[in-house]
Amino acid sequence: MTYILSGFLFGLLIPYMARRFSKFMPATMAYAIYRLIAPVKKVSKEKRKQNGVYQKLVHKYLMRSIGWGIISSALTLGVHLCLPSDFYIALVWILLLLYEIDERMFLLPDILTVPLLIIGFIYASTIPYDGHFMCCSPAFFSAVGAAIGYILPVIATLVMVKKNPDAFGGGDIKLLSAVGAWIGFYHVPVLILASAVLFGLFCLIKRERSGAFGPAIVITTLALVFFVI
Repeated sequence: MTYILSGFLFGLLIPYMARRFSKFMPATMAYAIYRLIAPVKKVSKEKRKQNGVYQKLVHKYLMRSIGWGIISSALTLGVHLCLPSDFYIALVWILLLLYEIDERMFLLPDILTVPLLIIGFIYASTIPYDGHFMCCSPAFFSAVGAAIGYILPVIATLVMVKKNPDAFGGGDIKLLSAVGAWIGFYHVPVLILASAVLFGLFCLIKRERSGAFGPAIVITTLALVFFVI
């Protein structure tokens, strides 16, 4: 029950946190934390009642918060039941927040991707190393995964720079590197390829030629973590 409630409460806050991020990014870590917890000037009740558009936005905002709450609750419980460590809750929560932020403002802030990488490496460092069954330590696999997650998209961007200079944004590359620290280098090529395919499907469905790449990375990562790794 604790996992369900904590996941639901975090999910409820995702649209709020993403909205706050959109108002002050880019920012330092300290200023970002301050703005996330700083009090917000509230709209008076009279203005709320008089503004029909505001009422619709509030309803849409509430429904989105509840939706994220349900998704976050289910994934948090899934981590507890299916994955080897509750460290993965941090991965899931940060990924969901990054999804909403990138969808809203086409930005994957360093103050989320860098801690995600660090937590992934710390978790890998806690896994016991058994030399009889593993050629290298989990920490080594994590570090190489992060490096490959950074290098491969950089190379891809250099190859496609003439036709598509924005093939991978800086935030996308850092997120792929951070995820690489969690999944290991052998899964990184699959992550990049599957994310690209999923992004292409999103563009076809929305009938757009470009968009936020972060959501595709997030969905692919969650699929790998829960069903492959």
